[in-house]
Amino acid sequence: MTAFLWVYLTIWIIASLFAAALMWRHRRSLSLFSSDYRHFLCVRWKLASFTIAFLGIVLIAPYTGDPTWDYIDAGFMALLTFATAPWSVGVLYRNLRGPRQHAHTFIAICLWLFSASWSYDGYLLLRDGAYPETWLPNIPASSALYCAAGLMWNLEWQPGRGVIFGFMRPDWPRPLGNDGLLRILLHALPFMILASGAILYFVW
Repeated sequence: MTAFLWVYLTIWIIASLFAAALMWRHRRSLSLFSSDYRHFLCVRWKLASFTIAFLGIVLIAPYTGDPTWDYIDAGFMALLTFATAPWSVGVLYRNLRGPRQHAHTFIAICLWLFSASWSYDGYLLLRDGAYPETWLPNIPASSALYCAAGLMWNLEWQPGRGVIFGFMRPDWPRPLGNDGLLRILLHALPFMILASGAILYFVW
């Protein structure tokens, strides 16, 4: 492993540990751990779309021809994305548009990078004994899917406003109490097509 990769590995491990410490320190105020966020995620159409995506990604992983992609990293990256992407994307948007909570911003960035890249790198380093050569191209590819997932699972229908991103509401991530699947479906399709296209590209 090159000197640069040793430095990069050290930096992201320290950043991940620091983010974990911040998450513990702010656990009472961090909406990521709130019951509201859990209910926000546990909407029927979100759970159904995640289940389909999870099974699709995990089942085809060994058949893509990519030796770095197997059942394990496909599975945990999908789970991390569902659990954190809606929150991370929402927090980053709100901190850009309003009062900044620097600790929450740092946590959101680290969760994004850990879910889309660092967990993948670390798993392959432990599995193969070498840092994956695909670490750099994986960052933009997986980040695009992570962002798309975070946006799609933030879609909701609000009376009087129509379909919006949930993080645009002042009381986000409090759930609205309605599913609104039929109203949301057309807006969710572009994100679904993007994810499906990426998976089919790897298979092809």
